[in-house]
Amino acid sequence: MSDHTDEKPKHLRSTEWFGKTDKMGFIYRSWMKNQGHPIHMFDGRPVIGICNTWSELTPCNAHLRDFAEAVKRGVYEAGGFPVEFPITSLGETLMKPTAMLFRNLASMDAEESIRANPIDGVVLLTGCDKTTPSTVMGAASVDLPTIVVPGGPMLNGKYRGQNIGSGTHVWKFSDDVRTGQMTPKDYIFAESCMSRSNGHCMTMGTASTMACMVESLGLTLPGAAAIPAVDARKKLLAHMSGMRIVEMVKEDLKISKILTRKAFENSIRVNAAVGGSTNFIIHLLAIAGRMGVELELDDFDKLGSRIPLLVNLMPSGKYLMEDFFYAGGLPVVLNEMQEYLHKDVMTVNGKTMGENIAEADCNCYNRDVIYPIDQPILKEAGIAVIKGNLSEDGAVIKPSAATPALMKHRGRAVVFETIEDYHARVDDPDLDIDETCVMVLKNVGPVGYPGMPEVGNMGLPKKILAKGVTDMVRISDGRMSGTAYGTVILHVSPESAIGGTLAFVQNGDMIELDVANRSLHLDIPKEELAHRRRNWAAPQPPTDRGYVRLYVNHVMQASKGADLDFLVGKSGSEVARDSH
Repeated sequence: MSDHTDEKPKHLRSTEWFGKTDKMGFIYRSWMKNQGHPIHMFDGRPVIGICNTWSELTPCNAHLRDFAEAVKRGVYEAGGFPVEFPITSLGETLMKPTAMLFRNLASMDAEESIRANPIDGVVLLTGCDKTTPSTVMGAASVDLPTIVVPGGPMLNGKYRGQNIGSGTHVWKFSDDVRTGQMTPKDYIFAESCMSRSNGHCMTMGTASTMACMVESLGLTLPGAAAIPAVDARKKLLAHMSGMRIVEMVKEDLKISKILTRKAFENSIRVNAAVGGSTNFIIHLLAIAGRMGVELELDDFDKLGSRIPLLVNLMPSGKYLMEDFFYAGGLPVVLNEMQEYLHKDVMTVNGKTMGENIAEADCNCYNRDVIYPIDQPILKEAGIAVIKGNLSEDGAVIKPSAATPALMKHRGRAVVFETIEDYHARVDDPDLDIDETCVMVLKNVGPVGYPGMPEVGNMGLPKKILAKGVTDMVRISDGRMSGTAYGTVILHVSPESAIGGTLAFVQNGDMIELDVANRSLHLDIPKEELAHRRRNWAAPQPPTDRGYVRLYVNHVMQASKGADLDFLVGKSGSEVARDSH
């Protein structure tokens, strides 16, 4: 962190509110004074917005009120004026149909709240999956000095002498109950064992992936990603972030100076090394789109698919985020990866990534958690982008969480037209399916099931599980939780609901997957495919009102980040005209 200075910036946005001596200045200051703020808070010091995604309906973020107070202490200490404000909170654990439907809405909430108010710099308090990308997307569109404070993972789950991971063990335990290997009573008991402290998923699911994403982008203070939510050092991080954002305002260190193409390339490579979620792709594409940085789906394959896997965390490994922190956290990974990174990129502490690596404690304290670069867990582990006549614009798979023997596979399609169709038939004893088949789920993409839910990792039929089979090739235009695992093809684009080839797959069709050659092929004659296309009718939209209608009419495909088309490109922080 750079040395603190009492020097005030030459111009602040907030002076357009609090620096006025006319009627409007009276109004702005007077109403703020009803909270007990003294007059010297309006003397030209930086006003810091604390964007809080706290909500009791978002369990992962339920502790963020405490973090906001820690941030405020840091802001006051550095000579700033902190003001906390709420935005839409997105909890993947409770929201229906999926929190992803509302990511873009929350980003608009963040963007307009920041732009419309007397804010010179912003601290983003994040946690559950979508709260991180939504707030970063909103802040990117305004382009003020911005720093992120990730809420942190829960403590390791503990169940009868073993570590259990949020999400990852949910899928396992659910299958165990279905096959009689676990009693319903034990299943209920495990719920409390899994979620035993404040914080988000402690696996390398999407929430942890997002925390690693913002640190690798340079948007957090070094070492922020892995600190558990209940560790006192997390509040220390919040306090120091509050101090630092005041300095960032004085230095005019805007988010656009940090979120460069090089920073995005670094983040893609780091995500591969930590075994991050496939959801990372959709969120990073959306953030890049807001910044006006050119980033394409193919870049994730070109830049990340050959990166070695260094972090041994569920669902790709056996440890959890608490172990990752004790082993040294992301600074150790960055140090190991130096040859792959752009070390000259700027970060929020005013230093380059290379300088941060040089100054950090990069010693690894558990080599079974973080492997050295020359002895990785897997030599090539990044997310692979696959294309073919079944995914013209691309689909993705996470090799580190897949079964190697299924990475090249030819099988008969068993098709579920909707998620409701899947639930109705998957455990039917008469379902014509065996372990060599390919399970296909349609109409769960951005438009088809608005928001693109995490249902792509379809549970296997009970009669398949009874054989001891734990994985099959599964294909959909939806997403899967970052805590999930399996040979799952996701984000098929274009999606079935808008007439992508996935819409025309029928039971019995042969599908060929070849991950090494990046191929996904529906093996039917072109004439037959054309015939099916001519006879296809698009499904009816789910609603004709409100935000969902706006979303369906304007959402882009997964290959472009599933943002709303009219939100692409930052629009700046221009101050609106006075209305009185």
